[in-house]
Amino acid sequence: MKKIALFLFVLLALVSCQKQPKQSGCVVQVALGHWVPTHYTAEQIIGRIDTVNQIMPVEKVIIGWTLDVDKKIYRQVGEYLHSKGIRMLLWLPLFAETEQVFDNSPAVDLWGRTPANYDSAASNAFRFNCPSDPKNIANLLDIYDRVFSDCGFDGVFLDRVRTQSFVCGVSGVLGCGCPLCVERFAAEGVDIQKVKSEFESQGDAFFSVSAYSPADGFVFENPLAAAFFKAKSHIVSSSVAAICDSLRSRNLEVGLDLYAPFMAPFVGQDYSILTAHADFIKPMLYRKTFAPAGMGYEYELLRKSLPGATGYPALEMDVDFLNSQLDAMARYDCGKYPGIELNYDKELVPTSPEYVAESLKAVKDHGFEGIVLSWNILEVPLSHLEALRSSPNQ
Repeated sequence: MKKIALFLFVLLALVSCQKQPKQSGCVVQVALGHWVPTHYTAEQIIGRIDTVNQIMPVEKVIIGWTLDVDKKIYRQVGEYLHSKGIRMLLWLPLFAETEQVFDNSPAVDLWGRTPANYDSAASNAFRFNCPSDPKNIANLLDIYDRVFSDCGFDGVFLDRVRTQSFVCGVSGVLGCGCPLCVERFAAEGVDIQKVKSEFESQGDAFFSVSAYSPADGFVFENPLAAAFFKAKSHIVSSSVAAICDSLRSRNLEVGLDLYAPFMAPFVGQDYSILTAHADFIKPMLYRKTFAPAGMGYEYELLRKSLPGATGYPALEMDVDFLNSQLDAMARYDCGKYPGIELNYDKELVPTSPEYVAESLKAVKDHGFEGIVLSWNILEVPLSHLEALRSSPNQ
């Protein structure tokens, strides 16, 4: 009888465990500024992370990318995180925002022109660099090895793993057209001279699409346009993959900041390639961001930049569209941590606690590994953090 009772107890325990909902991990981003020294202290950073950790368990912290002279801030934060079993990843830009510290070669459009910077009159302007130049790739690996490798990082989170978007107009997405990239396009079976001629003769119609579905994205009417964007995604994503492999060979976890699936091909992001070389991806599923990477913002820029292109449907940035993008990324095997914006700005990021709770529920309902609370936890309103308490599975 005792053996039967023990068997039943174990069986009930297993059934109970199976009924428990999957617990999602929480990842937070700590933006310390770009290459300039930070104005935050380690105590401030630790205090905010601790606040979040009491509301929702934190699994990883993405922090960077200031060049703190004595690196004390990273070591202090890392010591605290590791005492709590939390991993620390260096936030590092790849193909943009590096000209302050590297002698990188810029990306150019198919006519050899450097596209206009986003908000070029402001201090947050940045330039994109060529994804094919080995020097640009070597520079990134070098700065990690020289400056950050002894700071206690468990991994690297790569930002700007793309080309320009429609923020820079049509010129931004028709690139890179430097000699190195032209050679790589040729290896992919795409003649850039033919692409230029086709665009110059067709204008906006070059971008016209015949269909759209969340699963398959946009279907270009022009076979040459389809071939160009497929090749571009291979070129950019293969360069990113090589960097991922180099970093992972250093026993580092690697995460990637990606555009939402429906916009990713325009900026050279091939999810199939990238997810095969990264430990996790963070698609930026920002519905309330009216700035670069905001889904509605980027899509409306596409439509405004291409008034003569046909086939682009009106897309509502509601929770149904969010679910469609979550469904589109479900097929990929690496870790999936969708990014939901918790930051607030009256004009640029008009989020609310209700929006945060709605977005979080949608992500959790898909059963992914976790969610990234974007994009700077140090500036998130406390009311938005409190909204995390009402999320399921907590």
